[in-house]
Amino acid sequence: MLTYEQKLDRDISWALLEGSMHFEKESAVHKALRKITKRLEELGIAYALVGGLAMFLHGFRRFTEDVDLLVTRKDLAEIHLKLEGLGYVPPFSGSKHLRDVEHGVRIEFLVTGDYPGDGKPKSIAFPEPTDVATEIDGIRVLRLPELINLKLASGMTSPGRVKDIADVQQLIFTLNLPRDFGDQLNPFVKDKFCELWEGAEFERSNQRGS
Repeated sequence: MLTYEQKLDRDISWALLEGSMHFEKESAVHKALRKITKRLEELGIAYALVGGLAMFLHGFRRFTEDVDLLVTRKDLAEIHLKLEGLGYVPPFSGSKHLRDVEHGVRIEFLVTGDYPGDGKPKSIAFPEPTDVATEIDGIRVLRLPELINLKLASGMTSPGRVKDIADVQQLIFTLNLPRDFGDQLNPFVKDKFCELWEGAEFERSNQRGS
């Protein structure tokens, strides 16, 4: 079975078509999202969409290759028990993640109580999905303040996750977030948000002056 990522790399024409379909919410990734969330709802498992697709539904539309879901540790075990081998397979033995066999799309799970970025204890941890989700287009999505908390904590503590910082700057710019949005954030990341807000405001000023 070719994975979704392999298909994208193998056929540039298909990849371009998928990119176009993604912004119409008809790509394999969006289909995999609707499929897995329907299955979780049928099983009575709480989840919250995070990552690139969460940003997409909040209004910052960019392409992404996978589906990221926040679940509890207990529910993660239940997901594997009920779905593994029934349209979903782990990418390797013992993985907490799954791959949608039909679409080839990777489903990644983030677990309540774990820590973003470097994985070390900090004032920001992955929360209970039921506490932080809002419904957008029929999908339970991580609320924007919590999404920004996690992305900034990840990017600030892991050199390999610097893209999370760039994602937040794009969210600020695209959604025109006000500076006082930072008041809704965890103190651990608030100063970084303000720094990024200043950068986004500088870019806006340049555009207005050109």
